[in-house]
Amino acid sequence: MWQELRTELHPLGLEIVTVALDVEPDDARPFIEAAHPDHPSLIDSTHRVDELFGVVNVPNGVWIDEEGMIVRPVEPAHPGLNPVTESFRTIDLSTLPPDVAQILEEARKIKSDPDVYVTMLRDWVERGVRSVYALSPDEVISRSQPRPTGAATAAAHFELGEYLHRTGDHAAAIGHWSEAHRLQPDNWTYKRQAWNFEDPVRQGHTDAYEGSWYEDIKKIGAENYYPPIVP
Repeated sequence: MWQELRTELHPLGLEIVTVALDVEPDDARPFIEAAHPDHPSLIDSTHRVDELFGVVNVPNGVWIDEEGMIVRPVEPAHPGLNPVTESFRTIDLSTLPPDVAQILEEARKIKSDPDVYVTMLRDWVERGVRSVYALSPDEVISRSQPRPTGAATAAAHFELGEYLHRTGDHAAAIGHWSEAHRLQPDNWTYKRQAWNFEDPVRQGHTDAYEGSWYEDIKKIGAENYYPPIVP
């Protein structure tokens, strides 16, 4: 979907850079290769974009102008309807194991605004600084998430966990990733990355962590998984 937008808007001056958040680069590589992207497609194994831009979920996007200035801070960024997640809506839940059916039932409640986001993006590409969606520096600051000590410490724990995992001590990484979850409980990229090592794809409850995708999303309500886009 990002490649389609890039093909449409690159001739008008837009460059798209996609960043996969995966501690194991080979987990993201097949998806990048299947997309055959013309744009830069990066893999962030330490989740630096979380730390630098305030990313807490995917897909998220940040708009940066020709001068290197952020004109829209991080926000949900859906370039279109995802055919994989949309297919969840047509599956007969009665044919699935009960735990999988529960997960898909919650996933169906997740809301996104791809039409709104793409409309905003096209307007910015066409109008530049004249676009009503290109925010002033003061507006960018006011909309940016605060960076409390807990979030900064969570980033350090996540990165240390990544180092331990990468150097062969996955068991030690779990403790640091658990602490990152505790310190920044709204960061779904930290949680999903850790859960996926213990229970790939489903990200269900295991002895390694207190929560799981299903348990945690039930607590906040699936409709709150992505905050609404504020034009």
